[in-house]
Amino acid sequence: MLYFSKLRVISVLIFTLIISYFAVSNFLKFDDDYFSKNIKLGLDLQGGSYLLLEIDNKPVVTQKLQSKLIELKRYFKEKNLILRNFSVDEGSIIFESKNNDVEEIKKILDDDESEINPYFQQYKSHQFDFVEENNFFKLTLSNYGLILLKNSSLDQAIEIVRRRVDEVGTNEPNILKRGNDRILVELPGLDDPGRIKTLLGKTANLTFQFITQNLEESFGTEKLMFEDESEEAIVSKRIILSGDNLVDAKPSMDTQSNETVVNFSLDRVGAKKFGKATSNGVGKRLAIVLDGKIISAPSVREPIIGGSGQISGNFTFQSATDLALLLRSGALPAPLTIIEERSVGPDLGQDSIKAGIFSLIIGFALVVLFMIYKYRVFGVIANLALISNLFLLVGILTLFEATLTLPGIAGIILTVGMAVDANVLIFERIKEEVKNEKNYIIAFDSGYTKSRTTILDANITTLIAAFILFFMGSGPIKGFSITLGIGILTTLFSVYFIARLFTAFFVIKNKNKEKLI
Repeated sequence: MLYFSKLRVISVLIFTLIISYFAVSNFLKFDDDYFSKNIKLGLDLQGGSYLLLEIDNKPVVTQKLQSKLIELKRYFKEKNLILRNFSVDEGSIIFESKNNDVEEIKKILDDDESEINPYFQQYKSHQFDFVEENNFFKLTLSNYGLILLKNSSLDQAIEIVRRRVDEVGTNEPNILKRGNDRILVELPGLDDPGRIKTLLGKTANLTFQFITQNLEESFGTEKLMFEDESEEAIVSKRIILSGDNLVDAKPSMDTQSNETVVNFSLDRVGAKKFGKATSNGVGKRLAIVLDGKIISAPSVREPIIGGSGQISGNFTFQSATDLALLLRSGALPAPLTIIEERSVGPDLGQDSIKAGIFSLIIGFALVVLFMIYKYRVFGVIANLALISNLFLLVGILTLFEATLTLPGIAGIILTVGMAVDANVLIFERIKEEVKNEKNYIIAFDSGYTKSRTTILDANITTLIAAFILFFMGSGPIKGFSITLGIGILTTLFSVYFIARLFTAFFVIKNKNKEKLI
């Protein structure tokens, strides 16, 4: 029956008011610590920067082959198979075997249960393809092995990029995969992408290596340039410590030299390695190398056994902050190159907002006028439910601090039409019931009850489509699916709780009138 208990009425009212408060907070400023949430605007509305990065996987492939080479040596040694002349050349591992061992090695490499060359049953492929000629084996990553490696490095790169962008404090960045070797970065509200580009362009591969006394490059050493290109130094290839052992890094001021430095702390393993190396290297210069360039080379005056140290190098506070950020976020698995860059100005964003709001107002006004013309008082009730539906939708988006894009606005406009559609179905059903039932209360209640299945079917199928769009789509498509999905739920609430509540009050009060609808 058209009956609402006091508890139900109060619950609907309180819920609607609370969610509406969140919606209003987007347009009015409240000094409120508890409800200081707002909808964020996406790149197409707010303006910002769009970067498309490409990862260079050559170093990743080379590193994988070098580590596999060591693994092969150890594995075949345990099998008592003698191999020699190992090398990595043009994306392949090459080695020579004894004539008696060729068939045994082939069997090991081609075995579906091979430990050294895994076989992926799903893709009918080994990790490495191989060919043998005159006792020389040549191992090359298979197509699937290469895809697996690229996907792994891309996932790692995305995580590092996300850490770096989050550290800068950009609101709601959108970081997505594009194929096997590209990353899309959208940064709403960022007018000057220069700093982000610098941060994303650095691999941040940090190593500690001793500078040798040699005047010329020789086996086991390499020549590296200082970052300011003021001088060169011959550095031992032996890495004392890498950035993987860093726990934290932060900028600070050195009170003695009054210079900006970066203080770092190491994990337990790193502290032990660093302490041992500096104990044996007192008096030597320790090169701190970042991406192949020496940023500083202090002399070791005493062993550093506390698991912490500092990096100096004529830093400004900004450059020290950026270096600390890079070290905290970790090294990229491979270099990233910016292959496309676009900036969306705030004027374009403002035009998009105005166009979206204008279309919403026009659509909303036409719907309101049509409902009043068609259903009179009940049209007014449907319009009140529609207004409350919009408040609920915007309020829930605010509650989750969602990012609103132009497709998201399209989802809101679509919700307006769908919300009215449910009321039209109900009122038309009520008209049919009134013809056969003299009691208006029973007729209206039957109208709501009998139209429920149709309305639920229509909305559930649309909700399923919204779920599919959310999980299968990306970026703007997700924004559309979120607003559409939430709009469906708020529509059902506004129709069956708010509109039905107003309808019940009006029908019960005017049940003796000759014609209600």
